[in-house]
Amino acid sequence: MPLCFAKPGTAYEIRKICGRPDVRKHLENLGFVVGGTVTPVNTVQGNLIINVKEARVAISKEMACKILV
Repeated sequence: MPLCFAKPGTAYEIRKICGRPDVRKHLENLGFVVGGTVTPVNTVQGNLIINVKEARVAISKEMACKILV
């Protein structure tokens, strides 16, 4: 399931990151790695706020749809 459809407040394990190599590298630099745990916090104007590696990161819905949990 893409992260953009995940229920807020529930922890998920990242199974796969899709997209071009530069997009995958950018997400990896933000802390989104396969096997890592993420928790959606909230949605603000179409963007998602995600807890990843003890930090909150805001990403667009398009980017969240590239992360499969």
